[in-house]
Amino acid sequence: MYASREDIGYDFGDDSKVGSKPIKPNPNIDGGWAWMIVLSSFLVHILIMGSQMALGILNMEWLEEFNQSRGLTAWVSSLSMGITLIVGPFIGLFISMCGCRTTAIIGGILNALGWILSAYASDVHYLFLTFGVTAGIGSGMVYLPAVVMVGQYFQKRRALAQGLSTTGTGFGAFLMTALLKYLCTEFGWRNAMFIQGAISLNLCVCGALMRPLSPKDLSEKYVVRSNSEENRAKALSHSTETIKSNGVLSEEPEKKEEAANEEVLGSVQHIEIGGKSSSGRSMYGLRILKSVSQLTVTVRKGFALWYSSYFGAASLFTNRVFVAFIIWALFAYSSFVIPFIHLPEIVKQYNLSRQNNVFPLTSIIAIVHIFGKVILGIISDLPCISTWNVFLMANFTLVTCILTLPLMQTYVGLAVVCALIGFSSGYFSLMPVVTEDLVGTKHLANAYGIIICANGISALFGPPFAGWIYDITQKYDFSFYVAGLLYMVGIIFLFIQPCIQKKQPREKSTEEAQI
Repeated sequence: MYASREDIGYDFGDDSKVGSKPIKPNPNIDGGWAWMIVLSSFLVHILIMGSQMALGILNMEWLEEFNQSRGLTAWVSSLSMGITLIVGPFIGLFISMCGCRTTAIIGGILNALGWILSAYASDVHYLFLTFGVTAGIGSGMVYLPAVVMVGQYFQKRRALAQGLSTTGTGFGAFLMTALLKYLCTEFGWRNAMFIQGAISLNLCVCGALMRPLSPKDLSEKYVVRSNSEENRAKALSHSTETIKSNGVLSEEPEKKEEAANEEVLGSVQHIEIGGKSSSGRSMYGLRILKSVSQLTVTVRKGFALWYSSYFGAASLFTNRVFVAFIIWALFAYSSFVIPFIHLPEIVKQYNLSRQNNVFPLTSIIAIVHIFGKVILGIISDLPCISTWNVFLMANFTLVTCILTLPLMQTYVGLAVVCALIGFSSGYFSLMPVVTEDLVGTKHLANAYGIIICANGISALFGPPFAGWIYDITQKYDFSFYVAGLLYMVGIIFLFIQPCIQKKQPREKSTEEAQI
């Protein structure tokens, strides 16, 4: 029923096979500092994704404070979630030029600034700019490096490592829901956002922990993966092979550019040495020129890598399975976000506030979500299990729950469906693994940036759409039905495309046999 690992063009269990050339493993890959990277990513997910999953609490406060429609007010949460993910491709450019550590630290400052400025909001439109845009961009600048760094530091047990780090979303949703509820009750929502902004400064500490691997360490990791990538290329169609064959991203022109840049830097150094007898002012100017030249080289190299990944010969969009993955992402994320934003209102509509105050439904999703990510990660790392099949099964379960949720009008029924939503949505931990297996570690930052950008578009329009439907019908039922059906369309794309990929090579081989 489901595509095998060969069908989709990548292998999951052969990463341990190393080529004939002996390589001394780096102790920081799959161990040592790698676990500090997991811890850093875990804390990032708590502070960013967990906080965003708890925005239903603030959404109710904004409805009472500003007395606007549910559709308009929901745009605040949607902008924050959506922009966090939509800026992914552009954050990939920052990572290429500045590295993950610098990008994450700057993002932590922006995120905290967005929360603090939002405490002084005079209307909903003010929140669009401060919380939606400013905090959203800051969140994106921390989130993508947190995911990419885990992929760089782990060769084996990548699914488990990503699962452990992304469980921070579940922990964060549970903790931040309780924290924001307490802060809003005790201090009001404005002071609550101010305090949350101070807490968000810890994102800078998380970014400081993202110690980059040396180029030598990364090259060793690529060599370890080369054997499995060769096997992968045999099963892929021509579209995927295009990426693999051009994976070095215009190596010849890059070498020429590097040589030219080295000549420029060398000439600057020569002038600097020869000008020692000159005045101190001239020496200072030469040092500035040298620094600017080095910065220009770094920016040009980073931009060349980023540009070639999206628009060059090695464009990721030539991979048909990856394009299907993008289409799926455009519909998927809103189905997960809508319950978090609108569940408090649904509970109030069904007169279930008393039971929900004892144990909130969003907390049920968050807690089970933790176990779902870890368990699905462990299952996917088993040599006899295809990560792709686990990914598809979890998606089918989640879309079934989304379509079933409006039918449940008792607390017990809603709790059961929310628990299944939490467990099946654990497939989020598999997304970086599937992406890396499709495009390779070198293109992970840009490729995963595209995927979370598509998720961001889904998160941006999902909750306002649900609120708009409610304003018209006074019910959330149709919102869940439409979101579930669109989600099913995305899953069908994931299911069909690998079958097409498998069929094309067979047809080609038949034609060659006839010739």
